Amino acid sequence: MAVVFYISMSEVWKNKPERTLEVLTSLKLLPEEKYRLMFKFDGVRLAPKNSCDCVGVGEREVYQLQNFMVKDELASITERRKKEFLAFRQRYPLAKEVILAQPNIPLSYPIQGAEVTLKASFGTLNTLADTLEHVVLGRGKDELTISTSSVALLNHILRHVTYTSTKYLLDVVDVVSFSTGTHLVRFPVIIRQPAMPRLFDPGPDNNIASLVTITTKTFLRYHKLRVFIKSLRQYYPDIKLIVADDSEHPEKIEEANVEHYIMPFGKGWFAGRNLAISQVTTKYYLWVDDDFLFTKNTKIEKLVDVLENSDLDLVGGSVTGNTYNFKLHYEEGEDSSCLHIRSGAYHRLEGFPNCVVTSAVVNFFLARSEESRRVGFDPKLQRVAHTEFFVDALGAFRVGSCSDVSIGHQPLRSGTDPQLAEVQKTYSKFRANTKEQVKFKLALHYFKNRLKCLTKA
Repeated sequence: MAVVFYISMSEVWKNKPERTLEVLTSLKLLPEEKYRLMFKFDGVRLAPKNSCDCVGVGEREVYQLQNFMVKDELASITERRKKEFLAFRQRYPLAKEVILAQPNIPLSYPIQGAEVTLKASFGTLNTLADTLEHVVLGRGKDELTISTSSVALLNHILRHVTYTSTKYLLDVVDVVSFSTGTHLVRFPVIIRQPAMPRLFDPGPDNNIASLVTITTKTFLRYHKLRVFIKSLRQYYPDIKLIVADDSEHPEKIEEANVEHYIMPFGKGWFAGRNLAISQVTTKYYLWVDDDFLFTKNTKIEKLVDVLENSDLDLVGGSVTGNTYNFKLHYEEGEDSSCLHIRSGAYHRLEGFPNCVVTSAVVNFFLARSEESRRVGFDPKLQRVAHTEFFVDALGAFRVGSCSDVSIGHQPLRSGTDPQLAEVQKTYSKFRANTKEQVKFKLALHYFKNRLKCLTKA
């Protein structure tokens, strides 16, 4: 809480006028070249400002998103984006109204008769105090007036003032005014509908299978998927696996504790993720690729322990020793915003020496099911997508990464079998990150995330 002290200038001038004049004339701010360095993170200045820019330095990749838009459509798209953003900001404001207390507020009530008035906007005011009718006027209305010569009675009435919301509002602030004479105080009343809890039963024995569901998306590569399932069952024979499959000619996966969901052909990567996590009934889900391999170091229990004992929503592990952690720095400007992607993490996760706090992790992570469903995976992203989920979750998800939990990866080549080689060739055509795919994703960021540029380093 910030505390501001107000000093009577008349007293200061009376005691040392020369010194006071010297102090006043010496008041100044740091030069711009100094204060610009105060709020830099990974080379990005995250201080409040009207606009942002993406500047290329060294090997940093810079994408100006307007360059990936259809020029003839850019103006109309930008106008639609502006309209949508204003509606978004109205629904989800950055901060509640700041209320400033004026320096002339009395520190005690007058010893003679006083009249106090309270006014509300979204509700009615009353008091539990039992008084004569003329002492409290306006009970049950948006303006309450208290008149009494007794300070003790006045304090008793104010101590038991009630506020009742008269409008159905989920999360707003009503600024109630308190006035007496020429003095005015404004204070906030938070109106909030308590959220309905959605709890997941971990079972009487807190078994890992009651807490976690394994989820994956597959396409064509059934030979990889079956190898993965075999490795999973070696360490977790009873845990449920959900497979989303958009292959053209689906093959049956007849395994115990496997739910196999068939999608339209080529529906896409993120659509498959949405389908998989929509069917999760446990508190957490573990996301894996269909060509991963469980090993003795794939300890799901360790990741569960992190989420159970921290404020994280998602925690990643490592794939063959690589964590691929990324930090996302977001700058919001008046007309558009900038995103800066940097490798690494912010700091260690307290209580877990092998874990860090970051913004994005590798394709091997444990996440809270309900929170993930709130963010969702954009089904427009059909081929190559991963970081985009964490971009959409920025500000809503707390992400971590632990290097002591790892999973293996199957060899990229499928040996000498010509049939499997042909499957891999077909798979690669759909999986390739083409120029058209890159252009599509950057154009999507332009409108959906209101970005004008992004940098990677």
